[in-house]
Amino acid sequence: MDRMGDSTADPTPKVGAVRRTRSPAGTVRLAEVAAIAGVSEATVSRVLNRKYGVSASTREQVERALKEIGYERAVKGEIVLLLVPALKGPIFAAMCTAIESELNPHGLRAVICPVVPGSVVERDYIEVMLDAGIAAVVFLSSSNTLRNADPVARQLLESRGIPYMSVNGAFADSRTPVVSTDDWQAAEIAVSHLYDLGHRRIGMCAGPVGNTPADRRVEGFLEAMDSRGLSDAEDLVVRHHFSVDGGRHAADELLPLGVTAIVASSDDMALGAIRAATRRGLEVPKDLSVIGYDDSYMLDFTDPPLTTVRQPVESLAESCVRTIVTLIQNRAVQATEALIDPELRLRQSTGPAPV
Repeated sequence: MDRMGDSTADPTPKVGAVRRTRSPAGTVRLAEVAAIAGVSEATVSRVLNRKYGVSASTREQVERALKEIGYERAVKGEIVLLLVPALKGPIFAAMCTAIESELNPHGLRAVICPVVPGSVVERDYIEVMLDAGIAAVVFLSSSNTLRNADPVARQLLESRGIPYMSVNGAFADSRTPVVSTDDWQAAEIAVSHLYDLGHRRIGMCAGPVGNTPADRRVEGFLEAMDSRGLSDAEDLVVRHHFSVDGGRHAADELLPLGVTAIVASSDDMALGAIRAATRRGLEVPKDLSVIGYDDSYMLDFTDPPLTTVRQPVESLAESCVRTIVTLIQNRAVQATEALIDPELRLRQSTGPAPV
């Protein structure tokens, strides 16, 4: 007797959805899985094809039965949804391209969905794509970066047994894998570089409060300043949007405070800080050093070329896809956050502190 009472489900299961790892040519025998799990064949079919109408506990029973007899989900030809902020930022375009490249050898294809983090657009994309056979979802600097984000999008995935993970920020109330750039280390790298150049009055153009990467970079900045005995660092942090205008407005507040260097939470903010400095008749890096965060090839062509802390895009993509494939194959992964070290990219926007 089916414990979920869903015997009216589609009686013609898509048995090609999984394969036996011990015998690649074989396919799932629904009766065998149903007997082990103590459910109907229709319920097994619904779990395999990620249909509605199966409780979380019953779904787990079926998944355990599949694992017990040595089956794993096939991944060829399935879709991975990438939920990402607008692609006008080079860093997000680079990450999506890198993830897509890593997915291809596994027979997976990325569908890129630009969203406003935490908005209903995330939920709408997921609802539209649920019946298109998505294999997994990656929250790439979307609602996973926000405190108290609406959980509806994740709940939809969980109700269908579709795995998901996050990049650059974890959901506080979800035990799913995460891979992130080490934002604390990024701030340490930036401060260390400027300190070695003789700067002692270092300000920060930080991202908005409540954004996980922005908050972490501020924490790292304050720790780095404190470890070097630089007092009043909290007074030299200005929070604003991740944009050129945000960086300009933040720098307009910092420059009257006598800073000789600025650490920015994004390259856009760094370029905005340079704009604010030049409008005041200051030269970069003669009068003010500026260091950004993210990195792209276009920074070689700014005036001056921008020194930045580079996010390790390729390593992030590799780790992300390795985790996604493991989740799709219903194999265990650690629900922890893996931190990947960033690196300094020296260009010409930083120099010795003015005498």
